[in-house]
Amino acid sequence: MPRDLTDSPVDRQNILNNVYAVTEIQKATQIQGVLFEGAPRVVKEQIASFYEVDVRTVERCLETHSEELKQNGYEVLRGKRLQEFKLAIKDQLVTDIDVGHKTPNLGIFDFRTFLNIGMVLTDSHRARLLRQMILDIAIDVINQRTGGGTKYINQRDEDFLESWFRGENYRKQFTDALRDCVSMGNFKYAIYTDKVYQSIFLEKAREYREVLKLDARDKTRDTFYSEVLDLIASYEYGLADAIRKACEEKGDKLRPAEVDALFREFSAQPLFQPLIESARNKMASRDLAFRDALHQRLKQYVSPLQAADFERFLGEKSRELQERLEEASDVFKRLKERE
Repeated sequence: MPRDLTDSPVDRQNILNNVYAVTEIQKATQIQGVLFEGAPRVVKEQIASFYEVDVRTVERCLETHSEELKQNGYEVLRGKRLQEFKLAIKDQLVTDIDVGHKTPNLGIFDFRTFLNIGMVLTDSHRARLLRQMILDIAIDVINQRTGGGTKYINQRDEDFLESWFRGENYRKQFTDALRDCVSMGNFKYAIYTDKVYQSIFLEKAREYREVLKLDARDKTRDTFYSEVLDLIASYEYGLADAIRKACEEKGDKLRPAEVDALFREFSAQPLFQPLIESARNKMASRDLAFRDALHQRLKQYVSPLQAADFERFLGEKSRELQERLEEASDVFKRLKERE
């Protein structure tokens, strides 16, 4: 979907928190600045020059996006650190920064805040060009690190495999309870699976598949994040137990209306609410950042991903499912022992 960085704090933060994208953007722009405390820094005059705007325009950005810029690395130097910065300017023979001896403080921008300014400047041609480059590089980096596709990026999480197998075990207990205790045709499996999904992330399986553009060969659960799989497993295990107990008390199979009432009571338990909200946030936010997929019903749960999320799904520790399957014999063994 088209992205307008000037209008979306979430999209801006998702790029700035992606260290892999920022590194590649830094290589492409070759912004130097003053090397200070191990990283390049620039001042507002340099930013104004690069983006071909007035210094007052940069100052207005600082006023209107103050918290965002501070969060991303903008800071004001005073005292000893200011003196050290002045020495760095002198030692590195930087000629386009003029800091007077009596200057009491100085605002400096690291590379992330340099980019941040470019993401919010609306009246700079250079900023517009930079924004397009930023978006292209961010997309390329994700595709390169995931092998060209993000449909199964959830499987690069080291927690995915065990959550998936554990969920399959609880899923069987759920479907067995429906088979043994509910008086309804085979479509009951799809109906009550959809009820679980709707309760957790507000979408039926069909709606979820449409958002992710899955085809007939794709299995829905294979695309869930580990936290979502764990919550679904809790639901299905708890429901299986509740259905069997109700069936035993009745001494006969349950009618659909009885199962519906049982499900409403079960899903309304307060203990699930924090877990549901967390699962919705992770699904909505990760799918938007990684899969460019917006769950309309979960828009209110979207937030920027943290740097740890990019490391988790794009970093060196994240590996393709097939690589981990070869090392998962102990997981298979434990699951077999439960049967």
